Amino acid sequence: MTAFGKLIRTTAFRLTLVYLFLFALFAASLLGYFAWNTRRMITEQIADTVNSELSELNEQYTRGGLRGLVTAVEGRALRPGANLYLVTTPQGQGVAGNVASLAPGVMDRPGWAETFYKRLEENDATTRNHFALVKVAQLSGGFRILVGRDLEERRRLFGIVARAAQWSVLIVIVLGLGGGVFVARRVLRRIDAITGTTQRIMAGDLSERLPVGRSGDELDRLAENLNMMLERIEALMVGLKEVSDNIAHDLRTPLTRLRNRAEEALAQSGSETEYRAALERTIDESDGLIRTFNALLMIARAESGQARDNMTDFDAADVAQGIQELYEPLAEDKGLTLAVAAESAKIHGNRELVSQALANLVENAIKYGQPVATPLEMAADGPVNAAKPPDILIEARREGSDVLLSVTDHGPGIPEPDRQRAVERFVRLEASRTQPGSGLGLSLASAVATLHGGDLRLADSQPGLRVTLVIPSRGVE
Repeated sequence: MTAFGKLIRTTAFRLTLVYLFLFALFAASLLGYFAWNTRRMITEQIADTVNSELSELNEQYTRGGLRGLVTAVEGRALRPGANLYLVTTPQGQGVAGNVASLAPGVMDRPGWAETFYKRLEENDATTRNHFALVKVAQLSGGFRILVGRDLEERRRLFGIVARAAQWSVLIVIVLGLGGGVFVARRVLRRIDAITGTTQRIMAGDLSERLPVGRSGDELDRLAENLNMMLERIEALMVGLKEVSDNIAHDLRTPLTRLRNRAEEALAQSGSETEYRAALERTIDESDGLIRTFNALLMIARAESGQARDNMTDFDAADVAQGIQELYEPLAEDKGLTLAVAAESAKIHGNRELVSQALANLVENAIKYGQPVATPLEMAADGPVNAAKPPDILIEARREGSDVLLSVTDHGPGIPEPDRQRAVERFVRLEASRTQPGSGLGLSLASAVATLHGGDLRLADSQPGLRVTLVIPSRGVE
C-alpha cells in the first residue's frame, strides 16, 4: 500500500473529512442565513420607502387632483437615481412617470410585485431588462399609480455575499484538507512507531517500550498504560523463567535423593523392617515435593486472580487465633513461646489463602526465629527473665483502611539488602540453607497480599524480624 493510501485510510484523516464537511456545512448555512437576512432587510427598507412615497403621492392627488399628481411624479422622476413612477388612466395609458415597459398585467393587480421593467431613457431593444420591487395602488376615478425601486443593489449585495461564501467554503476545504493531512501524517508516524515496537516485542524482545511523547494526549496515555502492562508481562516472564530454573535446580536434588534411596533399598535392604524404613523415607521425600508443588500452585492461583471467586467477609482476629492454636505445640517442641494479640478487624478476601500466608510466616518464625541472646539478657536475673516478651508474636489489628496481620520473632532477622530478594521464589538465604524448606513461604505471602490489593512488609524488630501482611479492608461495611 502506498503512503498516500495509508494516509487516507487513517481514522484521523477520515475524522478530519467528517469534521470538515460538518464545518463547511455550518459555514455555508451561516453565510446563507446572513445573505437571506440581508436580502430581507433590504427588501423591507425598499418597501418602507415605497410605502412612504406612495402615501405622499396619494395625498398630493387628494389635494391637487390629477394635475397635481402628474406634476409631483414628473418632478420626482427627474431626480438622479430616482425610484420608479408611473401613472396610468383607467384604460392603462401612461400619463406620467419614468417607466417605459413592465411585465404584462402588473398594473392590473394592485399590491406588491417583483417585475421586469425598462426606463424611458432605455427604450431600446438592446437594453437589458431591470428588476424592481413595485407597488400598484388604485386612485379615485380609476387612475392607477405605481411606485417602485430597482433591486440591483440587492442583487449586487447578494452576489458579493455569495462570492464570499464560495471563497470561504473553498478556503475552509483547502485548509481543512491540509490540516487533515498534517494531523493524519503525525498520527500515522506515531502509530507506525508503536507498530514497529509491538512487532519487536512480538519477536521476543520484551524490553522494548512504546514511545511516549511530551504532549500528554490520549496516545501518550495509552502508551504509558501499555508500557506498564509490558513491564508487568516482562516481570512475569522473568519470574516464570526464574521459577523454571529454580524448579529444575532445587527439585533435582530431592528427586535424585528419592531415586537413590529407592535404588539403595532395592540393592541393600533384605528384611521387611529395612524395606519399611526405606519406604517411609521415600514417602517423606514425596510429601516434601508435594508440599512444594502445592505452594507453587497456590502462588499461581493468587497471581492469576483465580482465587477472587472465593472471597468472603471474615475476621482477621479469628484467623490469627486459629493459627496460634495450630502452631503452639510445634513452637513448644522448639522451646519457643507463641502468643497472639488480636483485635477484631474485618477483611473481604480469600480466607484460605490469608490463613495459609499467615501460617507460612509463623512456620518461618519457628524455623529461623530462635531468639538471639543479648549480653543484657545473659546477665539478667530471674524476675527480668519472667517478664520477657514471647519469642513469636502474632498480631491482627486495623490501621486506617488496612488490616495488618504480622508475625514478629527475635531471631537473627534478615539484613535489609536481602529483604527484597527474600520474597522471590526458591530463594533461601545463607543462614537458612541448613534448615528444611523450599523457599516459597514469603513468595506465597507476597502473592496473597498482591491478590488482595495490599503488600508484604519486612521490617527489623530489634532484634529479629517483623513480617506484616497488609490487606485493605474494602468491601466490608
